[in-house]
Amino acid sequence: MARRTVTTAAALAATAALLLTACGGGDDSSSDDIKGADKGSGSPSASASASASADVDRPKITLPKNFQLTFEDWTSSDPETQALLTDAKEQLRAGYAAIIANEPDGGEALAFYDTRPGLSQDQQWIKSYTGKNLTVFGKLPAFDPKVSFATNKKAASLSYCTDESKAYSKNRKTGDVAGNPAGTDPLISYNVSLAKNAQGVWQNLSTRSERGACSR
Repeated sequence: MARRTVTTAAALAATAALLLTACGGGDDSSSDDIKGADKGSGSPSASASASASADVDRPKITLPKNFQLTFEDWTSSDPETQALLTDAKEQLRAGYAAIIANEPDGGEALAFYDTRPGLSQDQQWIKSYTGKNLTVFGKLPAFDPKVSFATNKKAASLSYCTDESKAYSKNRKTGDVAGNPAGTDPLISYNVSLAKNAQGVWQNLSTRSERGACSR
């Protein structure tokens, strides 16, 4: 299978064409919602500390019951690793929440968890759905996360996998539903670059993907 390596927007836009997840319905907060309302800075800062993010108000992110974005084994006994995993998880939830809410700019939550370049990429990804009047629903597990920190602990990379086999998209007007085409590998590997901002929040810089690079 040919390798597909692209930035977040294109990666997930390409995924959208195949995964075509769709979602709608009323809001239902999941147990891992993070509450608050503060917009993150657009660029990382070298002054961030490991514990600073605990004092930062975070946006509340809700997803409807018919879109189950789950995170398997996204826990760590290391506080720094757990802080990164928590922020990365909320960034992904914020992106899908924007698609479901039909917010092409991503909304405040995604801006909180993205750097400026990361937000620009993610807005293109979101528009690959909203521009076609698509939403998402179904089940999308994210699993096998692995974190690697730079020496100064202010930059890091995160890899994880998703399984799109039970995730779908739906046209808001026609109700047409689509999923992965027959014969398409539903497992996708992601590699995310992150940086810690002045408030100690881990923000996405970019994401690359490769379909068929995971096992389950």
